[in-house]
Amino acid sequence: MESQNYKNHRKFYPPHHFIYLPLLMVLQIFGIYKIFSDEPHELIWILFSVVIFLIFYLAIMVRQHYALGLQNRMVRLEFRQRYFELFQLRSDETESKLTFDQIAALRFAYDEEFRELLYKALHEKITGDEIKKSIKRWRADHHRI
Repeated sequence: MESQNYKNHRKFYPPHHFIYLPLLMVLQIFGIYKIFSDEPHELIWILFSVVIFLIFYLAIMVRQHYALGLQNRMVRLEFRQRYFELFQLRSDETESKLTFDQIAALRFAYDEEFRELLYKALHEKITGDEIKKSIKRWRADHHRI
């Protein structure tokens, strides 16, 4: 397996991203095309296009909403646990000063860099993307949704 880094850390679910969603997009384009090319059945094709759009919208939103909501909670929990292990302190005050993007980015850093990047996130207000770009030794996360 290729080692994970900033350029390849995003994850795709092939059946969803490369089959189901493209198929819905093709059907949507086909439906819109038929609205203008099949005037006797224009209303049917409008209805077809609306239904395909709603299925497409729901497929994206429901999958993302539940998976990302749960993942975000797990990332916060991981941050709290790691903070406690490194500093033997609760992270409530520190966590409240960070954005979720910063917390999520910090999980890609090993402990040595974590301390330094946490300091920069708190005092220099660097963004999550800047944290990720600053990581010298990437700590892979192959279990993300």
